[in-house]
Amino acid sequence: MWLLSKSKSKTSSRKQIAIKEVRNDILVLPNNEYRMVIKTSSINFELKSEEEQDVIIDSYQNFLNSLPSNLQILVRVREVDIDQYLEKMIQSKTQEKEKVYQNQITNYCRFIKNLVSGNKILSRHFYIIVPHHHEGRRKDFDLVKEQLHITRDLIMKGLEKLGIKATSLNSLELLDLFYSFYNSSQIKTQELKGETIEALLKNNYV
Repeated sequence: MWLLSKSKSKTSSRKQIAIKEVRNDILVLPNNEYRMVIKTSSINFELKSEEEQDVIIDSYQNFLNSLPSNLQILVRVREVDIDQYLEKMIQSKTQEKEKVYQNQITNYCRFIKNLVSGNKILSRHFYIIVPHHHEGRRKDFDLVKEQLHITRDLIMKGLEKLGIKATSLNSLELLDLFYSFYNSSQIKTQELKGETIEALLKNNYV
C-alpha cells in the first residue's frame, strides 16, 4: 500500500517538518518547544457599521494587550473540492423517492457546475498557534500541558468576547491538518482516519 511504504530519503519527514510527536492534542517540537492549535471562525468586518467596527477594533486591542504570550496567526486558503460535494448531492438524489425533489437536485447540481465553470472556489480557514517553551531541564509534560491549557483557555475566552467561535484541535485533527499540507492532491482520495494513524504507528512508519 503506497501510503504505508517507507521513504527512501535519508531525511525522514518528521525531521523535515520539525515535529517530534503529537501527544495529548499537543505538538511536541525539538528544543523543548510545544504548540497547541486553535481553529477559529471569522468576522465579516466590512459588513459591520462604523460603530460596530470601532467596538471590534477596541475589543481586539484589549485582547492583544491581555495575551500572556506571543501568538502565531495562520490563514489557510484552499480550493474547495466541488466534485466531492456534487458526488454527495448525487448520492442523496438516489435516496430521494419524490420525482420533484430528484429534479431539484439535478437542476441544483447543473447550476453549481455552471457557476464554478472556469473559476476556483476558495475557502479560508483561520488558526491560532499557542506556543510554550519549557525552561527546566526536566521534561515534565504534565506541567507543559497545564500551562498550555491555561493559555489556551484565556485566548478562547478573549475570542468569544469578540464574537469569534474557537475550538482546540485534537491530536487527529492536528495530524490531519499537516497531512493536508503535505498531501494536498492525495487527501481527496485518501482521507486520514484514526485507523490509518494506528496502522502507521504500529508499523513504525512515522
